[in-house]
Amino acid sequence: MLLLALSFGAYLFSLVKKPFLYIGLILQTAYIISRGFSLGRLPLVGPHDTIAFLSASLIAFSIPFSVILKKQPLFHNGLAITASAFTVFSLISKQNNAPLPPVLKTLWFESHVVLAFLSYALFGIAAILGYFYLREKDDNAEGLQYRAILIGYCLFTLSIVFGGVWAYLAWGTYWLWTPKELWTSILWLFYGLHLHARLRQWWTDRMLAYLGIAGFAVVLFTYLGVSLLMKSSHSF
Repeated sequence: MLLLALSFGAYLFSLVKKPFLYIGLILQTAYIISRGFSLGRLPLVGPHDTIAFLSASLIAFSIPFSVILKKQPLFHNGLAITASAFTVFSLISKQNNAPLPPVLKTLWFESHVVLAFLSYALFGIAAILGYFYLREKDDNAEGLQYRAILIGYCLFTLSIVFGGVWAYLAWGTYWLWTPKELWTSILWLFYGLHLHARLRQWWTDRMLAYLGIAGFAVVLFTYLGVSLLMKSSHSF
């Protein structure tokens, strides 16, 4: 937990000294790896572990975008604040230290979860880029938002496919009609709409930026809201 707490401090301090954003990433990655070794499994079960992984993925994926944007302060600060908020939530969330049940001991489950949170991180970056575009009117930001969503959408689609295979192996069906699965479908359709809307001339860049920001709100509800407020076979 000390490494996680230190990463939170580094993310906050990066608002003053930018390199600390990546020091926070190193500390958080070290925490995730050390926790994986101590548990003897992939540390991606429950909000504590998954949101720490989401925070680290957000910063890791942001590196090429930061290089293209030449470390714009507004984009950097958005990343730092978002990563800090996620890390705080991880710190106050209860750890799940129990061994994995047999139904989760499969590569399909691990791939499903990892791909899902990597895509969530890219959707988060897209939301920050959308805000950056609305504030700075930087065309690079709008193009980068599209790329972040496109890559995230591809990873999310693979996650759904792997999740379906895992569900079939675990319960004998590809689809269970749980709230998590329904909201996952809504999220997939939402970003599909975003990608197709960009091909229509009457969808302005400003409207697409707002869509990208709204999409991450759907991500957070699909990830946390459904898990905390509704009964589901998913615990993340």
